Amino acid sequence: MTTPVEALRVTVTAPIVSFRNPLYAGVQLTLPCPPPATVGGMLAAAAGGWDAVDPALQFGMAFHARGMGVDLETYHPLDATGKKANLTPRERAFLTDATLTVWLVADLDLWERRLRRPVWPLRLGRSQDLVAIATQRVVLHAGPGRQGPAILPEGADLQAVGTLLRLPTAISLDRGRTRWDGYHFDASGRGEVLVAGDWADGEGQAVALVPPVHPGQFAAVGTLS
Repeated sequence: MTTPVEALRVTVTAPIVSFRNPLYAGVQLTLPCPPPATVGGMLAAAAGGWDAVDPALQFGMAFHARGMGVDLETYHPLDATGKKANLTPRERAFLTDATLTVWLVADLDLWERRLRRPVWPLRLGRSQDLVAIATQRVVLHAGPGRQGPAILPEGADLQAVGTLLRLPTAISLDRGRTRWDGYHFDASGRGEVLVAGDWADGEGQAVALVPPVHPGQFAAVGTLS
């Protein structure tokens, strides 16, 4: 029988979030959940930058938003020469009443201190979308769990319901290279199927680690796509 694992459960809440889909140019469509690269960036902000983060950092994550909407924002585009062009109003899709759950399974004391007193303001998605954070120590048990709102790496379970998304896992520091991976996600958060994650929490929620999110991986392996 596998020994249970202690984890730090991080609950992130925000009234409004927006995760621009980078596969579409000229429109501001939002992804239904934050990419792992976005969550990694938030954790790096708490630590004071990527230099303070373990290159092997991995975490499990789940996300749910209770609503969505569309508003207008004014964009300040650049022309082909890099100069400012005319201001452009554009529709922006957003999610409301959002809850992100992150499970960290290494360096729990360190991350608990960092998230209690982050070096930089913690945001999720756009720079103006500040978040509230609460942490709790929990125990994870090896074995399958309920899919629910989990964000599951592709291949974690072929029976997962919802949408298979192509999301950025890691982005280089110069933002010139991106690692893309597949993830299963059910935006309703009501998927009751059992999936083969790494662990399950005390409520039966599946927890599956995403691949490493640190941008330092690009220096070692070159461009990932």
